[in-house]
Order: sequence, then C-alpha cells, then structure tokens
Amino acid sequence: MSKVAAEAAPAAAPATAATSYGWYTVGVLTIAYVFSFVDRSILTLLVGPIRADLGISDTQISLLHGLAFAIFYTLLGIPIASLADRRNRRNIIAVGVAFWSIATAACGLTRNFWQLFLARIGVGVGEAALSPAAYSMIADSFPPEKLGRALSVYTLGAIAGIGFALIIGGAVIGSVMTATDVPLPVVGTVRPWQLVFFIVGLPGLLVALWILTLREPVRRRLPMAGEGSGLKPLLRHMRLHWQSYAAHLAGFALLSIVLNSLTAWTPSHFIRTFGQSPGQAGFWLGILIATFGTSGIIAGGWWSDRAQRRNRPDGPLRTGVISAVGSLLFGVAAPLAGSLELALALYAPLLFFSTFAYGAAPAAVQMMTPAPMRAVASAIYLFFLNLVGMGLGPLVTAAVTDYVFGNDLAVGRSLALVVGVSATLSALLLAWGCRHFRATVHGQRQGAGPAGAPSGATTIGRA
Repeated sequence: MSKVAAEAAPAAAPATAATSYGWYTVGVLTIAYVFSFVDRSILTLLVGPIRADLGISDTQISLLHGLAFAIFYTLLGIPIASLADRRNRRNIIAVGVAFWSIATAACGLTRNFWQLFLARIGVGVGEAALSPAAYSMIADSFPPEKLGRALSVYTLGAIAGIGFALIIGGAVIGSVMTATDVPLPVVGTVRPWQLVFFIVGLPGLLVALWILTLREPVRRRLPMAGEGSGLKPLLRHMRLHWQSYAAHLAGFALLSIVLNSLTAWTPSHFIRTFGQSPGQAGFWLGILIATFGTSGIIAGGWWSDRAQRRNRPDGPLRTGVISAVGSLLFGVAAPLAGSLELALALYAPLLFFSTFAYGAAPAAVQMMTPAPMRAVASAIYLFFLNLVGMGLGPLVTAAVTDYVFGNDLAVGRSLALVVGVSATLSALLLAWGCRHFRATVHGQRQGAGPAGAPSGATTIGRA
C-alpha cells in the first residue's frame, strides 16, 4: 500500500462508521415518526364507537382529529425549532415522544368530548417536538452530498406511517372491538375503543427510551459573522418576495387539505357506504397509502429534480401543479364510485397524485430562502401546511356532511366537493407563482441577500 493510501485508510473507516451510525439514527427517528402517525391517526377508525358512546357529531369528531391536534402542533413548531438550535435535540425528541404517548393513552380515560379534546391537544403538543429537532439531527449526521437521501427516508416515514397506522390500527381494532367492556387495574372498566388508545399509545414509551440511547450529533455549521438569522430577517425577506411565498404557502396548504381530508374521512366513507368493518377499511386504505402514497413522493421528487436539470428552477411548483391537477381529476371521481372495487381502483392514482408534491414542497423552501433562515422558514411552512390542511381539511369535510347534505351517508360527496375545490385553487395559485418563484430563486443564486443587497454569505444551492 502506498503512503497516501495508508494514510487515507484509517480516515475512511471512521467516515464510514459515522455514516452508518447516521443511518441508524435516521432509522430510529423514522420509527418514532411512524409511531406519531399511528397515535394521531387511530381516531379515524374509531369514529363510529366514539360517536355512539359520547353522543357527538361528525363536526365534533373533525375537531378532535384536526383542530385539537393541529393548533398546538403548529403553534409550538416554531419555538421548538428555535430551541432545537440551542439545546440537546435528542432529549427534546425523547420527552416529546413520551409526552404524546401518555396523552394518547389518556384518550382512553376520557368520558366526554371536552376531555377527549384536551387529550388530543396533548398528543399535538408532544408531536410538535419531533420533526424540527429530527431535521436538525439528521442534517448534522450526514455530509451534504448524502443529506437529501437521508431526509427523503425520514419524509417517506410520514406517508408510510399513515398507511401502517391504518393497517396496524385496523388489526388492533378488529381484535378488540368485538369484546365487551374490559376491566383494567387502577383504571377500572373501559370500553373497547378506549382500550385501543392504551394499546397503541403506551408502547411509545419504549421508543422514547430507545431515542435516549442515540448520540447527540455535533453541529456541523455555526452561523457566520454578519449573517442574519431568525424570524425578523426572514419576515423581511418574505415581504420582498411575497408573491413567491404566498403562492407556495397557500398553494401547498390547499393541497394539504386534499390529503388530510382523504385520510380522515375515507375510512368512514368505506364503512358507511360499502359496509366495511373498521379493520377492513383501515387495511384497504393503509395498503393504498403505503404503496401509492410513498411512490408518489418518490416520483414527484424525481420529476422536480429532472425539471431543474432541464433549467426549470420552478420545478417544485410545477410538481405542485401536477399534484393538484391529478388530485382534481381522481379526487372528484373516487369518493363517488358506486362500488368498493371501483373506489379502490380510483383511490390508487388519487393517493399517488395527492402525495406527489410532498418531497418538492420543502425543497422549494430551501431554494428561495437564505441559508441562515431555513430552519425557521421550514417551521413556518409546516405551520401553514398543518394548520390549514390538518386543522381545516377534516373540519370542512365534516361540516359539509352535517350542514350541507345533512346525511352521514353523504361523506363521499363531501369529500368529492372539498377535494375538488381545494385542488382547483391550489393548481391556480401554484401556476401563478411559478414566474415569481423563478425570479426569487435566480436572485438567491446570484447572491442577493434578504434585503436585496448582494451578499455572498447568502448564496444557496440545493438542500
């Protein structure tokens, strides 16, 4: 071995080991992400028994599924993102996982709407700690040339998590919902739907302990002297490029209404319209999301990158337009299908297109935002995406069912209407924003700072 090779070999092993441990970190965090979606989504399969026992409407169920969870999940995302830039991220995540797991189990102790509403708020508070700190840990665990793949794996955990939540949750529900009331130590007698919350929530405490075994990665990059960071410089930058940010935030938030409405109310649609059990509805929808939803993200990310290689910097927004148009075409037809077989056939492309832009949308934030502001910009993006999509999507769909059609069996028509309107508005906004987005990205690549003045420190590339 030559002297150069001999000197290089010892250095290669630690680098390989560090990358391997980085993938281990991604794996553990992705499992936590899957658990988070199981705990937040299990409610969609329990609509019938909860309504029967608590005497509540579809609109109140939508508040439990969406607003109760989303309002604190989104509001706390920005301060937690700021905290993760200064404190131990591993510990923040572990505390969050433990908190939302206990809150999920607490849902099984509730006896009325408001108690369940408060418990769902607790789930949202805990889950707000995961993604901001996880993004940061992953970014510090990989070199730049491997970061995109690592973040893609974590992002796929979100859609796969929804699918697995429905499949696993459906299996759990199918095994306990035929039982009579269950006596538990200390807690007392609980209904079968309450037992489900204990079964899916308490194992998360083991995940929290697992996360505590991870090493806190060394921060790779500290702010450079003279760089602006934080919320105020970001707001100045956003005001200068308001068309790009308005089109992006509003367009993708409306697109989020599509997916959140579908995942919240399709199980009830299958149960009410086609006579499926909660376990069957969860299985079919979970399989479709886990396959076509994840492939949609992969295909959308590939298409966006391909567009940029062809000198189309607005590729992420074009990806959003394709997603919205495809969601419109299939989103109106699928919920109105007259048979389960036809509905499943139409839901496959619908879920593909409704997730098509979820990889490109956060990449667009990185492209049009100066480097020192990207963490807070990402938190603002998630704020709008979740507050509008998760908070309003299920609520509007339920309100249409209750107050427009006035019939529980009309939930399919409600889905078709909400998805159709949201997808149309999203396509129009994102198409309008393409030209402005190109100008913003061009300015960033030329080194324009947040105030419009040249500044080499803020030139960005792809994240």
